[in-house]
Amino acid sequence: MKFSRRFGLPERLLAILLLVAGVDFAANILLFDRASQFALREDDAARVAEHLVIASRIIEDTSPADRARVARDLSTSRFSLEWQSSGHKPVGSTELGGLRKQIVQQGSRHNHADLRLHLHPSGSPAKIAGSVQLPDGSALKFRTYASSAWTLSNGRIVMLLLPSLVLVVLAWALFRATLAPLRTLVRASRTVGAGSPEPIAEQGTGEVRELIAAFNQMQQRIHQSMTDRTQSMLAIGHDLRTPLARMQLRLERAGLDSETVNDMTTDLGEMRHMLESLQAFVETGGSRLRADRIDVAVMTQTLVDTAADDGRDATFDGLETLEIMARPVSLRRALSNLIENALHYAGNVHVTVRRDGDMAEITFEDNGPGIPPERMDDVLQPFVRLDTARGRDTPGMGLGLPIVNRAIALENGVLQLRNREQGGLCVTVRLPCATS
Repeated sequence: MKFSRRFGLPERLLAILLLVAGVDFAANILLFDRASQFALREDDAARVAEHLVIASRIIEDTSPADRARVARDLSTSRFSLEWQSSGHKPVGSTELGGLRKQIVQQGSRHNHADLRLHLHPSGSPAKIAGSVQLPDGSALKFRTYASSAWTLSNGRIVMLLLPSLVLVVLAWALFRATLAPLRTLVRASRTVGAGSPEPIAEQGTGEVRELIAAFNQMQQRIHQSMTDRTQSMLAIGHDLRTPLARMQLRLERAGLDSETVNDMTTDLGEMRHMLESLQAFVETGGSRLRADRIDVAVMTQTLVDTAADDGRDATFDGLETLEIMARPVSLRRALSNLIENALHYAGNVHVTVRRDGDMAEITFEDNGPGIPPERMDDVLQPFVRLDTARGRDTPGMGLGLPIVNRAIALENGVLQLRNREQGGLCVTVRLPCATS
């Protein structure tokens, strides 16, 4: 194991390629070796042996001057003969020892004859060629056109494809094993910043282990940075409340005219609202808070009734009870934000609670200006305000819908925005129902 760690990713990939090439070379050697043991079918071997026996007898009984002509006369369309007085022994591309044994077994006359066989090049029409040395030292050469000798059957196709298939599977398995640590790293990268960092075991090649180590350090830095940012934002929001409260007390005792006091009180209230929104946005990432069983219908109706009691145009319709598992503080803040947004920008809101399968569905409808379709995604981003659709004098920091979106996502819910055909905005919140 320690020895393999010395090799980097390029070296390992090169080693895999060399191994695949080695296996391919060994497979080819095996196939050529098997080719030397190739045998004709019994009837073809008998035909070749019969032709050689008859032809050799006739050639031996013929005078040397006429042997070449007789050999040509004995040739057929599938078996060609040629006599040579020199007795030259041709050497083919592959020695067919198994085929030679099969032929001599079919013709006993050639048990001790000097029979040589060889394969013709792929461009030659003849498949198998050979020669038989006659007793006087001359040679009888022959070529057979027996296509059945090399019939490409399904079995032979499988045998030819099998080495390639084995190589593909082997290469796939080796590459997959080599890249397994990278796949683990990719999966871990999708959850960076979503919670406490979970270090990945350092394994694989040297480069991959260095990458994993750097990734572990990076996610630790990100987590620490997010923690510091959250603590800083909460501390700032908490510390600013005290001077704001002192300013409010001093304003009430300053003896200013009522119009100035009202304007300054409004500004101070807006500053407090901005701080509360900022703190709420930071706190909605608290996935470590425990989820409780709550009645979302009762919670929603209570918020609507509170707004109606203040003289605002808020109505409720739907189920009187519907239980879900959620974090009550963040969910109440999210639902309250949706009601307040509708009342602020449209002056009215109609809330409906119903059950859709295993999901609780809450809709917030108003008759306001709505949201431009091309800006639907923008309103879910923090610190974004659509001043073209909303008044420029509206308070806040553009964190209302982002707070809602984070709180709903924390409960594995879905937030959907769409403009109503008759005008206004419809916001739909879908949350999983509690199991009994």
